[in-house]
Amino acid sequence: MITQDFVSKIEEASSIIGKTWPLYGFVTSNPLSGYEHLSFQEALLEAKNHLGFSALPQTYMFRQAWDNGEIDQNILKDLLLLANYKEEPAFYLQKMDVEVVKPSKNKNQKLDRILSKWLGVFLDEGMAEWEMPNKQDGFFNAWRKLALYDKEIGLASINQIPKTAKDALDSVLEKYKDQDHLDIFKFHLAALPGWTGYIKYRVAENTVWQQKYPISLEEYLAVRLFIAKQIDADIFSAKLKIDQNLEVENLKYIWLEAWEKSYQGKLSADLAKNLKNIAIKTADEKLTTAQLVFCIDTRSELLRRHIEQKGNYETFGYAGFFGLAADYQDLKTGIVRKSCPPIVPSAYKISENAIKGQSASLQKLQQKNADAKFFSFLSQRLKNMLPSAFGYVEGTGLFYGISMVWRTLMSSKLSDKLVSNEGMENICETHIDYHNKPKSEQESIAIDEKVGIVKSAFDLLGWNKFAPLVVFAGHGSHSANNPFGSSLDCGACAASPGRHNARMLAKLANLPEVRVALKTKFNINIPAETHFIGAEHNTTTDEVTLFDAQSPASHKLHIELLKTDLLAVQHSAISERLGLENGLETAVKKSGNWAETRPEWGLAKNAGFIVAPRSLTKDMDLGNRCFLHSYNWELDEGGKFLEGIMQGPMVVTQWINNHYYFSTVNNNKFGGGSKISHNVAGKFGVFQGNGGDIKMGLPLQSVNMQDEEMFHQPLRLSVVIQSPLDRIDEILNKNSNLRGLLDNKWIYLMVMDPLSNNRLQKYENKNWVLTEDYSENLATAV
Repeated sequence: MITQDFVSKIEEASSIIGKTWPLYGFVTSNPLSGYEHLSFQEALLEAKNHLGFSALPQTYMFRQAWDNGEIDQNILKDLLLLANYKEEPAFYLQKMDVEVVKPSKNKNQKLDRILSKWLGVFLDEGMAEWEMPNKQDGFFNAWRKLALYDKEIGLASINQIPKTAKDALDSVLEKYKDQDHLDIFKFHLAALPGWTGYIKYRVAENTVWQQKYPISLEEYLAVRLFIAKQIDADIFSAKLKIDQNLEVENLKYIWLEAWEKSYQGKLSADLAKNLKNIAIKTADEKLTTAQLVFCIDTRSELLRRHIEQKGNYETFGYAGFFGLAADYQDLKTGIVRKSCPPIVPSAYKISENAIKGQSASLQKLQQKNADAKFFSFLSQRLKNMLPSAFGYVEGTGLFYGISMVWRTLMSSKLSDKLVSNEGMENICETHIDYHNKPKSEQESIAIDEKVGIVKSAFDLLGWNKFAPLVVFAGHGSHSANNPFGSSLDCGACAASPGRHNARMLAKLANLPEVRVALKTKFNINIPAETHFIGAEHNTTTDEVTLFDAQSPASHKLHIELLKTDLLAVQHSAISERLGLENGLETAVKKSGNWAETRPEWGLAKNAGFIVAPRSLTKDMDLGNRCFLHSYNWELDEGGKFLEGIMQGPMVVTQWINNHYYFSTVNNNKFGGGSKISHNVAGKFGVFQGNGGDIKMGLPLQSVNMQDEEMFHQPLRLSVVIQSPLDRIDEILNKNSNLRGLLDNKWIYLMVMDPLSNNRLQKYENKNWVLTEDYSENLATAV
């Protein structure tokens, strides 16, 4: 009898796989987060040993970057020479063209197919018409009761299967040494990383589906290993040997570093040239018409630049959940979803109630939604039920043909109605209470907590003055027929739109009792004429919608003028983004086209994260590649707010950056493959084709222009912070997780020290190194 603790071994083995997030909450995250204790280069080699595929950019990507001048030849030659490579770069490009290893044939293909079939029916979340029985008993027990009927497994009696998952593991592993068990678990967890990553997600998040129909990695391995033994599949396989290709891997890593250093050199040089903005005196500034706070999302950068050019507007960057550690309860469905970063536990819940005098309008809208939901449900049932399917399809075929043509021709006009909660924000207001409170006990949160939320926002933004109108703009992506739609929403809101958090923060900041407490306790004086409103930035069309239904009459004219300017900004910004004279028409068509594979580019090309006052980057064209977080080091005594930014938004942006990196370098394995051949599985994932492993990353159309023409440049995140260097060191000394990300080169950090003439120093090999290119440009600029 085996006595070792399987649970701890399986938990350790699960570090080789990341979480696979569901389509309806597709959070971008690092698929190799379990390897972050290793250096980036070591992690890629170790992951290749376990997963069997490369995680470095493909040669055509380096060639494209080289041809486009994105890799500085001097930087590349220096790095090559440092590694004793003395030939010209073109020689090594040709050398890298030789593929490292062609994937070997999957000897366990039959085993994978069987497991995918069983996982698909058990994990289904309401898509299947006929549900697998006994799911409430857990995966192993439900499978055990039905396995006899799977002829591919070849069982004669249910008694051949042990009664518990632990016993099933015992029966298979008793012939293997204890020291091999960990590698066996890793081998089988890595075989279907999409499926096992989703199990890992369900267990970690303890979702509603997990509570109702439990599954664990232990149960998965018990079923898989028992079937493997039964059909004579491989139980244990040695790690893939890649020593003979190590030189090509090393060359690729050198080229990657050269590419990243080239980007950093250009960014630092541009920042140096732009330092003149810091010298602009407050006395020369005109009175600010409005202040607009956008998410730090890279898609906000272009819009902010256009808004600032339009008038006397001031823009800020703040993580799009706006400091509200909350879930959101959808008014239409009642479903509660996370609306803050996955790493932040939800303390509150945001819900909506009818504005005074709008109860009847809300009921009418809810009834309309209920009717639409019922007819959609009825249509789906008629299509899928065996007795009615043939007659239904025959009888409605012509209607569906006409409907498809209509949707195609009229997509631009229908897009808003198809994807938005049009009118909801105008008849409802947000309400905040404590997380998981029963409905009978719901109450608004304590005044001190409301004040704390608002003050934290002001502190992180570095605010010491307020315009007559202040807008908090969350963002969401609007598109039709897009399984990956949530991947385009706000990462800081766990792949949900940020409009609810924005509206809630604006409401809290408008409360008289909050303003009194801010002035009394913290000497923060919000002028009586300052009004806060929530908004949403539609990242597909660059439309900014103001939720101003409850705004006072005194600000109506002010708001209408802002709306006029925002409309003009929408036209200019989206035209620049798409490179078209009338980009808005194209963007609207894309958002409503049911057959569009790429409604927008999302956060593709992200490469930098700048934490500094807006004056440092104002008027700079950053190419939609930088996350921008507002921060004023002079208002942050002790570095408390900066520590929060580095522990929160910086880590989240690293997740986003790594997700895009891995989905680009190996889209077939780490990404989502082509949307053209996707099939939705169980409402939570997609297959490439009709089965197999579910995809765990972004689709090809989110990162590539064509099959072998990249759009996203797979570079690790380069962070620039304006702060005294000593303050950064103190934060890193207190947070070993942050220092580990830097030491292991999962992320780059450059610090612009205002106490040393804004000298830019880069963290390298546990030391700070002065950036020469930046210093030369700085001397010229100042």
